[in-house]
Amino acid sequence: MKADRLTIKELTDAVGSGITPRMVRHYHQLGLIPQPVRSPSNYRLYSQQDVIRLQRIVALKQQGFQLSHIRHILEVEPQTDTNNNLMAQLQQQYRAVMQQISQLRQTATALEGLLGRDQHCQIMQGSVLAQLKLLEVDTQAGIGGLEKLWSGLDKEVHTHSEAFPESLQRLLPDLSARSEIEQHLISQLVLACGDVSLVPFVRLSQKAIAISREALKSGCEIIVDIPTVAAALDQTRLTHLGCRVSTLIDNPHVTTATEAELAFWQHQQWQDKLLQIPPASVLVVGYAPSVLLQVCTAIENQQIQPALVIAMPIGFSHAPAAKRQMMQLDVSFITIEGTLGGGLLAATALNALVESLIDKPDCHCYLKDSCG
Repeated sequence: MKADRLTIKELTDAVGSGITPRMVRHYHQLGLIPQPVRSPSNYRLYSQQDVIRLQRIVALKQQGFQLSHIRHILEVEPQTDTNNNLMAQLQQQYRAVMQQISQLRQTATALEGLLGRDQHCQIMQGSVLAQLKLLEVDTQAGIGGLEKLWSGLDKEVHTHSEAFPESLQRLLPDLSARSEIEQHLISQLVLACGDVSLVPFVRLSQKAIAISREALKSGCEIIVDIPTVAAALDQTRLTHLGCRVSTLIDNPHVTTATEAELAFWQHQQWQDKLLQIPPASVLVVGYAPSVLLQVCTAIENQQIQPALVIAMPIGFSHAPAAKRQMMQLDVSFITIEGTLGGGLLAATALNALVESLIDKPDCHCYLKDSCG
């Protein structure tokens, strides 16, 4: 056996990341990895090129690409005319994925319509569940009957206010591994956007809760990217803690992500102002991804030293990249992976931290399993 040839076990060991020989054989079947040469004893033998290709597959898979997408990406050589064809294929696949998400969202909405009901609706809910089993929904009459069932269930909402905690208890995934303060934070974020699917994308650094509480207790300064975020903050509680709120892009006419992005790029004064942020402050970025990117650069260059960064800018390329960069830095953060974000969610995160601190100043649940 040549020294530069690897067995399938040596290949998976070289790549790591949980790759197994069975997965490699599956990738062969899908055409992701070319069939290797064989030894005289019929063992698969791999080269360093196979190692690199498998590493690329793993990296793309970790970024969320499906195996069918990865195959198309790897088949196209850089700087060729087929890049346009690849982009068209990926766009078509993206639309197919979005259609699947839409269908799943419809299913989730129907389930939420049942599971999210509180005790006041349970009698009617039980009746609906019983009648759902009897419906012939593939006929027009059955569909009409289903609409009548939903109509009857919806009438119950007029008899009382919605019990949000009860609904969340049925809909949220198991958060028992998280501290009580984190559970409250996540619940408030879900309520702010009405989307339970947000939960898996919420990311907190290990000491984010502890550091944020210490900073807020000390009356730290709160810096937000635009006035829209400041308007959504709980000014009363922040004043009680002695925390002053200031705005980076201090222009009342800047109210959207597009305006914030352009304003920050076009005006050096906001970029200079960013570098004057006082140490141990809390930064809240809810709109402009370029602000977060500049924050990351300034932290990396030790030009600013915030206590916490709440990183929730909006965007489809710069925002996810800025969040990934933030999570690699030695700084405490709270963020939502991907494109999800916005000023309301960013302000909600800070408001939840402030509320927990004032309501439970002696709580140490973030340091152990429960408040006790």
